[in-house]
Amino acid sequence: MAVLSKFMIERDIPEVGTLEREQLREAAAKSNAALNELGSDIQWVESFVAADKTFCVYLAKDEDTIEKHAEISGFPATKVTLISKMIDPTTEKPS
Repeated sequence: MAVLSKFMIERDIPEVGTLEREQLREAAAKSNAALNELGSDIQWVESFVAADKTFCVYLAKDEDTIEKHAEISGFPATKVTLISKMIDPTTEKPS
């Protein structure tokens, strides 16, 4: 199994924020089908839906795998960013 890196994918999808629960369920099923096709080189962590965009966190072997998922699923990968580090409120505490 490949070592997976964390990526943030920005997807420009007009009016995605107006989709109903059933439409989002169908979108998730479409994404999951693409993930199943690609195998263990990619995992969907979570997505945040805004007015005209989604921001998706994925674990993947590389950016090409993210692009393949976008092609298969039909959801654009407008901007793909490798996440090198993460901070949260607990970061201030000494280790």
